[in-house]
Amino acid sequence: MSVKTRLTAVGLPLVLIATLVPSAHAAEAYERVLNGTFDTVKTPWWSSGIAPSTVVGGRLCAQIPGGTANPWSAMIGQNDIPLEAGQPYTLRFTATATKDVTVRAAVALGVAPNTTVLNRPAALTSTPRTFEFTGTSTVATRTGGQVAVQAGAVSAEPYTLCLDDVSLKGGVVPPGGGWDHGSPVRTNQYAYPTKGAKRASIVSSSTTPLDWQLRDAAGTVVQVGKTQVKGRDAMTRDDVHIADFSAYRKAGSGYSLTVGADSSYPFDITDNPYDQLRRDSLAYFYHNRSGIPVEARYVGEAYARPAGHVGVAPNQGDVSVSCLPGECDYSLDVTGGWYDAGDHGKYVVNGALAAWQLMDTYERSLHTFDVEGFRDGLLSIPEQANQRPDVLDEARWEVEFLLKMQVPAGKPFAGMAHHKIHDLAWTGHPMLPHDDPQPRYLHAPSTAATLNLAAAGARCARVFRIWDRAFADRCLAAAETAWRAALATPAKYAPDEDSVGGGAYDDTNVTDEFSWAAAELYATTGKREYLGKITTKLTAAGFSWKDTGGLADLTIMRLPLRFPLDRVITARARLIDVADTHLRDLRSQGYPNPSKPADGLYAWGSTSATLTASMIMAMAYDTTLNPKYSDGVLESMDYLLGRNGLNQSFVSGYGERASRNQHHRHWAHSLNPALPNPPAGSLAGGPNSGLQDPVAQQNLPGCAPAKCYIDEIGSWSTNEVAINWNSALAWVAAFADTR
Repeated sequence: MSVKTRLTAVGLPLVLIATLVPSAHAAEAYERVLNGTFDTVKTPWWSSGIAPSTVVGGRLCAQIPGGTANPWSAMIGQNDIPLEAGQPYTLRFTATATKDVTVRAAVALGVAPNTTVLNRPAALTSTPRTFEFTGTSTVATRTGGQVAVQAGAVSAEPYTLCLDDVSLKGGVVPPGGGWDHGSPVRTNQYAYPTKGAKRASIVSSSTTPLDWQLRDAAGTVVQVGKTQVKGRDAMTRDDVHIADFSAYRKAGSGYSLTVGADSSYPFDITDNPYDQLRRDSLAYFYHNRSGIPVEARYVGEAYARPAGHVGVAPNQGDVSVSCLPGECDYSLDVTGGWYDAGDHGKYVVNGALAAWQLMDTYERSLHTFDVEGFRDGLLSIPEQANQRPDVLDEARWEVEFLLKMQVPAGKPFAGMAHHKIHDLAWTGHPMLPHDDPQPRYLHAPSTAATLNLAAAGARCARVFRIWDRAFADRCLAAAETAWRAALATPAKYAPDEDSVGGGAYDDTNVTDEFSWAAAELYATTGKREYLGKITTKLTAAGFSWKDTGGLADLTIMRLPLRFPLDRVITARARLIDVADTHLRDLRSQGYPNPSKPADGLYAWGSTSATLTASMIMAMAYDTTLNPKYSDGVLESMDYLLGRNGLNQSFVSGYGERASRNQHHRHWAHSLNPALPNPPAGSLAGGPNSGLQDPVAQQNLPGCAPAKCYIDEIGSWSTNEVAINWNSALAWVAAFADTR
């Protein structure tokens, strides 16, 4: 219902309506709030914990307790509002209250120092009234503004407050506009290999080649050349040139590429550019362990924290976790494992894939004689110097958790795996794991999770055989039990739910999981019963937590001598064909991304799609030793480390303009200066055309697919981290380190 219709319906005089409806000039300003009409849902609006709110009849209504101490004790609000210094903003809303109260309408900076744009009284009654206030911002922020109705300290008795038609208009920068991506000369901002491909992308509409100069740290020109005109890049809408300086092979730091008056960010040229990244990307997992203190002697004081979810108040812990009501009659000790992403949930389907990639990193190192991949002491973790490979120590932390998620014998669905465990409700930011007060629950078993356990357990049994035979036996027993349980219950799916407190990770097609698990079980046991269940093929779609079918071919190619020759020949042909597709996609674009979505839209976690494609090209290199594939992997790393349409490195700590505000509960420096930014080696999810979060929706409407990204902690759809993304980074970084 429009404002004017509602006002007329309640009998307000037309003169009052005229004074409250915005002027034509105000209507032309840019709208800064999202979902101000509450037609169906309240997202992204929130209310204080003591003032629960819900959408009722197209209005957002909150139950305000009586006797609160301050106006801000009970609020309805929306964060992530952009503000421009020196610009006026007009707040307009309609409101009612079941008691006559005077609330405060505020627009301010939502974080310290909480600078106010406006804060005005609004007298409410049970009759809807529309209010309009204007104030001028003295601060500039893309995401730090807040609109709120402060409803506390106005009544000794509880009452209901309802809002509708909320609008904040102002500013001169249109939504999605005003972005400056820096120099048009885009390079790998970290380092190039001395003997590998070294290329840059330059944004220019020139239809003729341009002169480029490579300069050392002193500014001396060390190489010159001309660009190749690439033309329009569809994914970024940039006109692009390519500069190739691969012939230059002198190691050094502080190089830059200059085209006309524009220079790139500085970068190094070195023999082993990815030696440190392979360590940092793996160190990510110790930082995100659950159930163990993260100690300063391994990570430094800034990142040290107590153990999370071990049952020390206010934390309720994972020591004895029951199921959601109606799901089971037992409790499990599910301590350990890794926190999945920016929240404190733990998920079998994501965890199994991440652990599998770490174990595959190790197994590849055996075949390629990469000593770092099976070295004890590679990482700074508690298990260092235990005479076992550090990468397996880290993988084991997750595998132990996966084993604990198996339904006990004698219970319904025995042998299956619970799909996930997480908080009952979402926790706010920031929130360290040991401070999490939410109760936690096991969710129902699923066939997908069960087969993930079977696949990861089978790989565990194989790689741990020479290091810990008893643990390998446990893994194999769990894997084969899970396989039989999945055969008995082949269609128990994780629902596509409106999940609260954790992600849904829904999956209603498990043909791919059956095939992947069968491949791993056959590779480990050689039992013919598994061979016929390998039915999926690697395609250009690659693989993900939801689509694991392509991993069957990768398992075959990891251990070709264990599979029938015809299986190996067809898997090899598919691997090379898909790798060639990724290589063509990389070369067809102005920026070297081997992942080129067929629908022209970037998906959630697009950087992991880049790494998945890179892993496939890397395995094609291992199979053929053709350097075109390893060159493709190295150029893909260039894309991730800054040679892209955003001039942005998606890996924290790697590059002048690297992501540093990833969505995470305790790497939250932008919200609390006492907390750190993500440690070096943490991968941001990257461009996502879906723009599912309010920060992205406010700042990126109309974005080119490869530019739908913002380095803000509130943008969980473009800037979250995840274990399966970092495991892919660790795998590819290890490969790149050996080239």
